[in-house]
Amino acid sequence: MTAAARTTAVWAALSAITVVSWFLAPAHHAEPVTASTAVTIAVLVLALIKTRLIIQEFMEVRTAPTWLKLATDGWLAVLFGAIVVIYVW
Repeated sequence: MTAAARTTAVWAALSAITVVSWFLAPAHHAEPVTASTAVTIAVLVLALIKTRLIIQEFMEVRTAPTWLKLATDGWLAVLFGAIVVIYVW
């Protein structure tokens, strides 16, 4: 896969995830808006995926040394884990 094709595929995936996240939001439905832990966790997981794609592809960590790949993945895991724990708690 060429670099241009890879960038286009990642962009398409990011756009699709954005649309799915919007669809999960209850604000455009007719019923009253209530907090939903399942929807919140789903949107956070989608945000995690988007963040990882951006870091790996557009910040070029995909071709970086292994320690940097592990550091960014670890940072994402800790950050999103903390957000989920704070939200659920």
